[in-house]
Amino acid sequence: MTNPGGPYGQVRSDNFDRVNDYRNPSLAAAMKSLGYVNRFGRGIGRVRAALDRNGNPPAEFSVDDSSWSVTVRRAQ
Repeated sequence: MTNPGGPYGQVRSDNFDRVNDYRNPSLAAAMKSLGYVNRFGRGIGRVRAALDRNGNPPAEFSVDDSSWSVTVRRAQ
């Protein structure tokens, strides 16, 4: 999966899994109010835990100045 647009604000390739910053904080707050987000900053940890529980290899993240990508592989 690939997402165009690199890290924003305080987020960098070495801290993307621990730091949050939003291009549009109003939109982020609206998504939370509407129930599309239950808590900010939990997604990557939840993905890692779910893959581990399922026996999948760890997700492979690639973050650079212009995009993010993650590769998720099947369990063997």
